[in-house]
Amino acid sequence: MNAVTPVKTRPSRADGEGSLQVHLDPTMKIEGAKVFAVYGKGGIGKSTTSSNLSVAFSKIGKRVLQIGCDPKHDSTFTLTKRLMPTVIDVLEQVNFHAEELRVEDFVFEGYNGVMCVEAGGPPAGTGCGGYVVGQTVKLLKEHRLLDDTDVVIFDVLGDVVCGGFASPLQHADRGLVVAANDFDSIFAMNRIVAAIAAKAKNYDVRLGGVIANRSAGVDQIERYNAASGMRTLAHFPDLDAIRRSRLKKATLFEMERSPELDKVCESYIELAENLWKGTDILEAKPLKDREIFDLLGFD
Repeated sequence: MNAVTPVKTRPSRADGEGSLQVHLDPTMKIEGAKVFAVYGKGGIGKSTTSSNLSVAFSKIGKRVLQIGCDPKHDSTFTLTKRLMPTVIDVLEQVNFHAEELRVEDFVFEGYNGVMCVEAGGPPAGTGCGGYVVGQTVKLLKEHRLLDDTDVVIFDVLGDVVCGGFASPLQHADRGLVVAANDFDSIFAMNRIVAAIAAKAKNYDVRLGGVIANRSAGVDQIERYNAASGMRTLAHFPDLDAIRRSRLKKATLFEMERSPELDKVCESYIELAENLWKGTDILEAKPLKDREIFDLLGFD
């Protein structure tokens, strides 16, 4: 009888091992606030979604801090009505002597009391987005700005879920995905689902679900949800008022009212309330690329 060759198992890999990522310094952990990291395909409306969700949290009485993680530094544009300087900008002005910075140099109050920070990003082709996020959280903790915060929302660059721009997941309780009802958005969502699952092995972050945006229907998203175990948290239609809100430097809660817009604002309030109460942990599994093509790509 032939001897059975034992199966070799691959040892689990610590976060950052074999890459340029670094493990989170325990002293930099955000405590006392519920933290959400918002990801999604580039141009899908993450900043609009994040800003209106921040306002919704503030409308239910929560103290909110929104952190934009994009070199464009326009995450909080509709909240503050202007492009704010980034943390990297102000650090550069003091030759990276962080002790010389004042709170008002990098934290600005937006609509309905939402506090706003733009982390920015490293110069193109150099540096690491993780360093930028890390320096931002470090400054916030040093100035004790997180002590009086109930909700932190990270609005993260595009669908980049590798390297430094995955670092907000080290701080988050829930990872949220913004997606439209189309193949490219769902393909990006699948990558984000995989990234959150990887980070969940070493950190407290768990999947929250998908926010359907700019979509008349959600049939394709629901097909993906059924196959992967994801869930839809909210659905926002492709209203012209939502597009115009960016042009007017306004959140949806400041726009001229209409029955359609009232319904959207009510949905944001409902989403904020549900996220504050806490969502059940999802055990979603990312699909293989071929599986997504077979599921959605050949209709």
